[in-house]
Amino acid sequence: MTLRANLRAAPATRTGTPLGVAVVDQMPLFREGLSVRVLRDPGMRLVGVSGRPDAGVLLRDRLAVDVLVLDAVLDPRGTLARRIIAANAGLTVVVLVREPYRTTQFLAVMRAAGVQGLVEHSSPPDRIMDAIRRSRAEGRYVDPSLTGLVSGGPGHSAGRPLSRREEEVLRLIADGLSNQGIADALVVSVETVRTHIKSLLRKLSARDRAHAVAVGFRLGLLAQPAAEVVIPVARRESGVTGSAVG
Repeated sequence: MTLRANLRAAPATRTGTPLGVAVVDQMPLFREGLSVRVLRDPGMRLVGVSGRPDAGVLLRDRLAVDVLVLDAVLDPRGTLARRIIAANAGLTVVVLVREPYRTTQFLAVMRAAGVQGLVEHSSPPDRIMDAIRRSRAEGRYVDPSLTGLVSGGPGHSAGRPLSRREEEVLRLIADGLSNQGIADALVVSVETVRTHIKSLLRKLSARDRAHAVAVGFRLGLLAQPAAEVVIPVARRESGVTGSAVG
């Protein structure tokens, strides 16, 4: 049975009935392990499981999923979460934050997309299960280890962590220009370019220029090169698998 079929067949959630949970995660072992935990929890029912990001789009079919647990790797720009939440305001999305995405900017992007739950991907299973319950019940849950990043600091914005000029500098860095080349392109001094670079490195929590470019791609500040294709699953899958608890 496909995930689409499960979503259409599952009854709407009522007070006192188990939460319908769908797991979309890139790591086969992780998503299967979490699925087992959901199956064993009397307060939840497993609606569907997949390693493909496009499976989440099926939730727009008017569903009976209450909580979608989503791997951050599969939605680095928050585009998928935003589309799903916009299509069904009653759905709760919990994002599993991996280490490369533990940044103020990424978490701000997730919150701006409407994500209700943020928990570390490496958290103990009990904490992830608690995050699912609390995100649904309270409308907002942040893993204690992420609260400092969520609060952010001055100059951080959910929609635009960098200033317009800093984004221009970042794009020129990605194009391979030197500081002098960037200065010539923007008609500013090299010292001004250095100031912008120092600021954007701080805002992106980046170690150096190359790291800043990598973070820029992840946050959607830079367009992915056409030659790069992100394959969401480690192994090929013929379709979206799903399971239902009857």
